[in-house]
Amino acid sequence: MADREPKTPAPSPTEEGLADIAAAVAVAAAANRAVAHEGAGAPSSDAASSSSSNNNTTSSTNVKVLIIGAGMAGLSAANHLLQNGCDDFLIVEARGRVGGRIVSIPLDNNQKVELGANWIHGVLGNPIFEIAVQHGLVSVVNVPKPHKVVATTEDGHQVPFSILQEIYEAYVCFLRRCDEYFLCQYSPPPDINSVGEHINYEIEIYLSSVQDPKEKRLKQLIFNCLLKRETCITGCHNMNEVDLLELGSYTELQGGNIVLPAGYSSILRPMSAQIPKGSILTKCPVKKIHWKRKKTFTGLETVDEHSENEDSDDSEKTVTEVPTAGGDAQRGASMESNASSNCDYTPEGAVRVDCENGQIFHAGHVICTIPLGVLKHTHKTLFDPELPHYKQESIENLMFGTVDKILLVYDRPFLSADISEVMLLWDDEEHEAITEEERATEAYLSKNWYKKIYSFAKITDTLLLGWVSGREAEYMETLSHETVAEKCTEILRNFLQDPYVPKPKLCVCTSWKTQTYTGGAYTSIPVGATQEDIENLAQPLYATPQAMKPAIVFAGEHTHSSFYSTVHGAYLSGRTAAQYLLANDEPDEIIMESDGSDLSAWMQGIALD
Repeated sequence: MADREPKTPAPSPTEEGLADIAAAVAVAAAANRAVAHEGAGAPSSDAASSSSSNNNTTSSTNVKVLIIGAGMAGLSAANHLLQNGCDDFLIVEARGRVGGRIVSIPLDNNQKVELGANWIHGVLGNPIFEIAVQHGLVSVVNVPKPHKVVATTEDGHQVPFSILQEIYEAYVCFLRRCDEYFLCQYSPPPDINSVGEHINYEIEIYLSSVQDPKEKRLKQLIFNCLLKRETCITGCHNMNEVDLLELGSYTELQGGNIVLPAGYSSILRPMSAQIPKGSILTKCPVKKIHWKRKKTFTGLETVDEHSENEDSDDSEKTVTEVPTAGGDAQRGASMESNASSNCDYTPEGAVRVDCENGQIFHAGHVICTIPLGVLKHTHKTLFDPELPHYKQESIENLMFGTVDKILLVYDRPFLSADISEVMLLWDDEEHEAITEEERATEAYLSKNWYKKIYSFAKITDTLLLGWVSGREAEYMETLSHETVAEKCTEILRNFLQDPYVPKPKLCVCTSWKTQTYTGGAYTSIPVGATQEDIENLAQPLYATPQAMKPAIVFAGEHTHSSFYSTVHGAYLSGRTAAQYLLANDEPDEIIMESDGSDLSAWMQGIALD
C-alpha cells in the first residue's frame, strides 16, 4: 500500500497543432485553449496516423467491426483483431487525436507534461509494463529517486518526520482492514457502510489515547490530508461515498508504480504502430447506435420495442434482461464451434451507427469503449432501442468522479533540492460543523475549493503537480488558470513561510468534468453499488436469441471488474471485447500478446523489493 499514488485521470484534449512552442507565453495560451475547448486535440508524436472526418456530407460505410473510441481499450481491441487475422475494422474517435485519457502537451525546452496517465500501476501481470519493456520505453533496472516528503501546517510549522511516519503507517493499516471485508466473512461495525466512515472510526479509537490536545489535533490533520489524497486515488469527492465491502474488489498488482522516462503517452506509439493508416477516423463523434434490427421489405430497420412486445411473446428473449454466466458460456461455445472464419460477419445482423457529421456506418459488430462519464449523460438517447434495464441501473449505480491536475511551471527552482513533496495540513476545524448541503454551495466552494489540494509534488526542479478532487475540482474548472496560479502561489507562500516563492510562468489545469467526451476521471464503486455492476456493464448485447456473436461488446476501464480505473484494465477489456468477435473452427492458439518474449513468465524470477 505504501506505493499507492493517484491513479491517472482522463486528460483534457490538446489544441490542434500544439507543438514546437518556444515562448512561455505562447505555451500558456495554447495550454489554456487546450483545456478549454473539447475535441480539438492534436495527435502527439506518439499517436497513430489517422484520418479526420469532419465533413458534413452524409455517407455510408460497411465494415465488419466498428470500434467506438481510440483510447487504450479501442486501440487494444484493434490490435487483438489484427493479430488474429481480422483487418476489416474502423475506429471512430470523437476527439481530434488518439489516446483517450492518455495525452501530453509540450512545454518549452523540449519538455512535455502528461495531462493524463502518469504511472504504470504494478509490474507483475501488467500488460502495459510488458509492452513498455518490449519497446524499450522502460528499463528493467529502475533506480528510484530519493523521496523526501515534508508536511507543514498553514502557519508553516513542519511536522517531525517520526510523527508523519507513525500516522501514515497507521492509516495504511486502517485502509488494509477496509480491503479485507471484500474477501472475509466478518461484518463491519453497525451503521458503517463506507470506507470513510470505517477509517474515521479507527482514527477516533487511535487518537483517543493521545492526551496532548495539540498533538492530537496535529495527528488528526495528517489523517485528514491522507483521506483527501485517497479521494484522488479512488476518484471520488469524499471517502464516505465509497462502499466499504467493495473496496477490495480492486486488485493491486505488485511491483509499485512505474514512470516511463518519455512519459506515459509514449505507450501510444507501439499501440498504434500496426493499425493501418486511415483505419482511425478522428473528429467523428457518435450520435446514435441502432443495435437491434430486423429484416423488413425495405431492408434492415431498428426494432420498435413496444410494437415487438405486442406482436411476439418471445420479445423478452431478444436481450437477456439479467445476465447469466451460463447463457454467455453457451453463446461462447456456439461461437467457437460454428463460426466459419475469423471475425465472421452476418450482414442481416448489422448495427447502424450514425455520427454527428452525417456519416453512417453499417457494422456486423460494434465494440463500444465510450467512458462511463459519457454513458451516464447519453445512454438514454445514444442507444436505439435503449439499453436493457440492468445495464441502465448499473450505469447509474457506479460513480465516475472528478479528479484534476494543477501543473505549475517555474523559471527557476525554489524548493530545497532534497524535498520531493510538500503535504498541506489544512486546519478544517471551523468547517467541520458545516453540512454537506452547505459544502456543495458555490458560496462555500468559492472560498474553500483550494483546501482540497492535499500536496504539491515536484516533478522536476521547475515543475510542481497538485491534485484536487470532487466538487472542489469541478469548481476549479470554472476558474481561469491565472486565478488558480495566484491561489497556488498564496498557498505555497503561507505553508512554506516564504514570501519570495515566485509566481509560476505557466499554470495548466485539467478540466475532466466539463470535457464532453470524458465527463469525469475514472470509475469507483459507491455505497450501494457492487462489483456486479461493473460486470453488468461488460455484458455483450445480442440482437437475437439465435445470434452466435454479440451486436455490441463493451470495453473500457469501467468494464473490468478487478482493474477498473486503470489503463491496464482498459487494455485487457479491449482485448476481451475483440475476443468475443473472433471465431475459431479449431481450438488453435489465440495470439493474446504483441510480439516478444513472455515477460510475465520471465519476470516471475525477478525479486522485487
